[in-house]
Amino acid sequence: MSLLSPPPGGARGSIGVPGTCGCSVGRCALSNLETMANEASRTLGKGSVYPGPVPEGLIRIYSMRFCPYAHRTRLILRAKGIRHEVININLRNKPEWYYTKHPFGQIPVLENSKCQLIYESVIACEYLDDAYPGKKLCPYDPYERARQKMLLDLFYKVPHLTKECLVALRCGRECTDLKLALRQEFGALEEILGYQNTIFFGGDCISMIDYLFWPWFERLDVYGIADCVTHTPALRLWIEAMKQDPAVCALLTDKNIFLGFLNLYFQNDPEAFDYGLRC
Repeated sequence: MSLLSPPPGGARGSIGVPGTCGCSVGRCALSNLETMANEASRTLGKGSVYPGPVPEGLIRIYSMRFCPYAHRTRLILRAKGIRHEVININLRNKPEWYYTKHPFGQIPVLENSKCQLIYESVIACEYLDDAYPGKKLCPYDPYERARQKMLLDLFYKVPHLTKECLVALRCGRECTDLKLALRQEFGALEEILGYQNTIFFGGDCISMIDYLFWPWFERLDVYGIADCVTHTPALRLWIEAMKQDPAVCALLTDKNIFLGFLNLYFQNDPEAFDYGLRC
């Protein structure tokens, strides 16, 4: 059985019913509004007061609305229906106290009521899946779990290439070679889906690997590089299926707001991180 082998029972299904295997990821979890956090809170910056201990029964995520790595962890919180609060951090004007949460001031960071800190997006996502009840997003089968880790390893160039394409386009630089490299990476993912004959990378249902990939695909259009998937029909089908997932839908950012953020971000404006908020 190789990396390209279909997951057990995997077969391409209808994108209209992402949970054709009977999985309830997201749908039941999102039905309880008490699990919802204020994702759109203003950022905390230098001179801000530490928000205090995490209340019992909640987990806190230090985040930023437009960060793809934080987006990963927020997706898992939503998909599993975990009660949480969001503290957004101004990454151009970080609070002094935030360096006690992460030595380099990076996001995302999870903090629980026991003052335990978990950072690095993949580690944080796996922690949430292990520590909280409900539908497991990581496979139980050891091989399938390893296979998803191998898929994640294949993906490692995509975040860097998408960022480099964005910077080149924003700065008026030539990016033909960068886009060609990105198309090649997407071609490899297309091949995986083709061999598996499934809608999702983990099989018939959305699983951890799909959520870990998603933030960069949501950004293709706003980054101006959506043409990099024109040659990948299976990958485009996956994108459409992901857009139907309740957790994904809940965290979609309006394109105009995202563009407004990028405009300010590339002007080194610290107000970029609060773009689109009314208060």
